[in-house]
Amino acid sequence: MTEKNILAYFKSPEEANKAAEKLKSLGVMDIRIDRFSKYPLGSADQFTNVLTGDSSSQATLTLGANAGRDTGILTSTDVSASGMSDAGQDPITGSDILLATTVDESIFDQTRQLIREGNGLV
Repeated sequence: MTEKNILAYFKSPEEANKAAEKLKSLGVMDIRIDRFSKYPLGSADQFTNVLTGDSSSQATLTLGANAGRDTGILTSTDVSASGMSDAGQDPITGSDILLATTVDESIFDQTRQLIREGNGLV
């Protein structure tokens, strides 16, 4: 029996969790769901106080991106950081939820079909 890996992308954790439940009904046990960010250290929960001057970059001020000085410079090149582009209200658009699993080759096609039916991108 050989195994195959599947990486599937979803727009919400709820969609990924629903797909994971369907996969478990097939007997798939090795499932992991994570969110990823275009910011290296994720986004900050709170904005930095501008008056104290404790800000590592423009991206920290405008996007709440949690980046150190080195990565903050690169993150600030994002068009969303400058305010010169609309880029939408959310810093991340699209599919930022990753479902990763390893399945037996005998159920590989069926697994991919279940993921697609759940709005996942394989």
